[in-house]
Amino acid sequence: MGTVLSISPATKKASIMDAELAKNDKSLKRHSMFVSLSWKKLVSNPAKKSAKKVTPNPMPARELPASQVAQLNSENIRKTHQTEEKKPKAPIPVPVPTVPTQNGDALIQNGRLGTVQKQASSLALVSPRRIVIQASTGELLRCLGDFMCRRCFKLKELNSGEVILWFRNIDRTLLLQGWQDQGFITPANVVFVYLLCEDTIVDSVDSPAELQGTFQTCLYLAYSYMGNEISYPLKPFMIESNKDVFWEMSLRIINRLSAKMLQLNADPHFFTQVFQDLKNQRDTGEANLDR
Repeated sequence: MGTVLSISPATKKASIMDAELAKNDKSLKRHSMFVSLSWKKLVSNPAKKSAKKVTPNPMPARELPASQVAQLNSENIRKTHQTEEKKPKAPIPVPVPTVPTQNGDALIQNGRLGTVQKQASSLALVSPRRIVIQASTGELLRCLGDFMCRRCFKLKELNSGEVILWFRNIDRTLLLQGWQDQGFITPANVVFVYLLCEDTIVDSVDSPAELQGTFQTCLYLAYSYMGNEISYPLKPFMIESNKDVFWEMSLRIINRLSAKMLQLNADPHFFTQVFQDLKNQRDTGEANLDR
């Protein structure tokens, strides 16, 4: 009697599924092997290339003691000085005076050689001698009066004391009336008045009143230009009878002598020249009149 085996459908179905899973597992293992190999190849190649470019980390610098550092610095400085001493030094340009000395001497100017000729002895460069002139206020007033008398020779009765009195009366009046705090008559101001009078007063004057009017017009301009105050009244200077003449003459003097008035204050040589000219107007036969 034979044995009958019975297989249930569920068991048969499970065996079929197991067989298919085993087949799929083999295929998956095969594919995973290829994938792993290709991945290893891709990863290993860049690693090899990058390994050639990587440099090892440098060793940390060893700190030197302070004494050794100082010794090395001193040696470097000594070597630098020795190198600089061996180098040829360029000459430093020095300015050379350009004043010629002798005939045909070599002269260095701006790095070039040239020859100069000897100058004549009359054209030698000599510093001008300093001229010192002194005079008191009274002496300069007397010189101014003598000049007026010599210029206006037609006025036989005119004397230098009268001219000085015209000047002093105006200055005293301004002091008494409070128009000025100190007197105007000083050596420098007398020189300024002489500059105006020397150009304005002519030798054709034959009237004392005309001479006094012209002289007081020059005084007004001198006070206005050289005085210590901002303004001065017209009454002490101007005579009522020649009011128009006073202003016309003032404008003529200003237009003609403005440059010289400025030069007298700005140029010491010009002032000395006018000062000496005024002092030369003194009459040697008369005594000095000190202030």
